[in-house]
Amino acid sequence: MAAEIEIRGAGPGDAAAITALIHELAGTYGEASPLTAAYAREYLAVPGCHVLLAERAGRTAGLLSYSVRPNLYHAGPTALIEELVVAEEARGSGVGGALLEHLLAHLATSGCAEVSVTTMPDNEGAQRFYRAHGLVDEAVLLEKHLGID
Repeated sequence: MAAEIEIRGAGPGDAAAITALIHELAGTYGEASPLTAAYAREYLAVPGCHVLLAERAGRTAGLLSYSVRPNLYHAGPTALIEELVVAEEARGSGVGGALLEHLLAHLATSGCAEVSVTTMPDNEGAQRFYRAHGLVDEAVLLEKHLGID
């Protein structure tokens, strides 16, 4: 029997686990993230910035980071999913879906008007995943990297 997935909000003591998962994500793209545990703690201290952690058998199996901010068009809060990472050994076990469903339920009951997520155009697996959980193609995100990494 697979270990039950537990979802909880991250705190400052989870900075090392958050950092490790973000580094794992970057590594899957052949990149390196400049994230440090100190910055992860700073992120968690910013109002509106949140990280959900998924744990299985006492080990961190994944994370979902998101921010909630006021939105003029909706005249209320909206959320942006920033990162969804599942540890390699936990992929395909429902961790990502559990994190996303937990977030969607929380946002629906907290008065959030909308949730958005972006993914790379060629990441068809992520697009299928988000669509399977009710997210739809709604907008195009344009970005410019400013050399601040």
